[in-house]
Amino acid sequence: MRPATHPLMRRTKIVATLGPASSTAEVVLALAEAGADVFRLNFSHGSHADHATSMANIRAASEHLRRPLAILADLQGPKFRLGRFASGPVRISIGHTLRLDSDPTPGTAERVCLPHPEILAALAVGELLLVDDGKVRLRVQAVGQGWAQVQVEQGDELSDRKGVNVPSSLIESSPLTAKDRADLSFALDNHVDYVALSFVQRAADMAELRKLVGGRARVLAKIEKPQALTRLPEILDLCDAVMVARGDLGVELAPEDVPGAQKSIVRAARSRGVPVIVATQMLDSMVNNATPTRAEASDVAHAVYEGADAVMLSGETAAGRHPVLAVGMMDRIIAKTEADPRWPGMMDADREDDPSFEIDPISLAAVTAAKAARASCIVTFTARGASALRMARQRALPPILALTVDANTARRLALVWGVEAFVTEEPADVDGMAKIAARESRLRDFAPPNGRIVVVAGVPFGTPGATNLIRLARADS
Repeated sequence: MRPATHPLMRRTKIVATLGPASSTAEVVLALAEAGADVFRLNFSHGSHADHATSMANIRAASEHLRRPLAILADLQGPKFRLGRFASGPVRISIGHTLRLDSDPTPGTAERVCLPHPEILAALAVGELLLVDDGKVRLRVQAVGQGWAQVQVEQGDELSDRKGVNVPSSLIESSPLTAKDRADLSFALDNHVDYVALSFVQRAADMAELRKLVGGRARVLAKIEKPQALTRLPEILDLCDAVMVARGDLGVELAPEDVPGAQKSIVRAARSRGVPVIVATQMLDSMVNNATPTRAEASDVAHAVYEGADAVMLSGETAAGRHPVLAVGMMDRIIAKTEADPRWPGMMDADREDDPSFEIDPISLAAVTAAKAARASCIVTFTARGASALRMARQRALPPILALTVDANTARRLALVWGVEAFVTEEPADVDGMAKIAARESRLRDFAPPNGRIVVVAGVPFGTPGATNLIRLARADS
């Protein structure tokens, strides 16, 4: 268990997905005690009643541990699928030709329905379709109004309702389905902290979600389409966090291209100070086994060396046999990696500042002051979390203690690298600010008695975006 007053032992955060194996109050609490900072609710599965119970369990665990825990609502997004076949699965072979059309009549080995006119309208000769997570590859030979002829390049069977991916086409449709809109309304009514949008292709997708959310939660883009990679800067400009969703990204990209894509996304997000999660199959063997493979441990460590804000567990905690062990193992891997003397240098080497993005001079000065003064921590007073985000962007090694009067802000900062946030009172003046910082840094063991701290705030207090003050102080004795 990480007590509420324990100093931050690791900077990289853990996202745990809840599901049948982990949705009870006892397991949620155990996951938080093992190190989970953010809980993901996958709206591709489960009812609203199931998710409401999970949310209540997360809030109860947060209250019990007296530390903020964030809730991430992950919307399903559009699922493109083939229609049904008249006589069950059909056998196909390399070179076989097949017609895809909008006729809902059950299919045969010669034709089958693709009930998505937006895909049929977007296809061009030479493009590739991937069916059943890439097990079947179909190349477009000819297109017409409401149909396409394809040739099999890989695979030997097609069956009902298999998923279809179109890696090279920009699909002209909203990524928010009717189900997503209903799920979003439910999630916002229940005060989730983040909403994740699946299958983002362009900035307009995030603009649509942001408008619907209306500031009631922070919005997160899941990068799992090649189209998003080519539009990454403008997507990042419209999201509050981003996820390297390697599941579908690994279907639509060649396996050898995924590591480079991950590094590009992490670097681009870090350059803008946008929190970034690396997700999917990180400790996948722990769905069944009590320990991960060495390759999986290296995968988690690699994300930590890259400076990702968080790493995520999916099936490992949602449906696995050892959900608490998986979180504990991830916690241990992160802690060991961050104890490596080479870690700060490797993390800095993976940083790539965008020249168009302005560096915040106050945050940079605070980090420099903390290093020069050998401060135990940096204390930042924040109304909406912006100053804590700017501080985290610098990847300063002293822990960042974020103090806020807003419980929503405290929870949302649970995803952010190196930040531990707590709710406290509003300081009346600069001297009051220093006193609160001294008290809280000592109370929560972020500094030893009389230890040096760096305090960052904005005057007038409570004004978002007004960070303009740095002060050296000492923790209470």
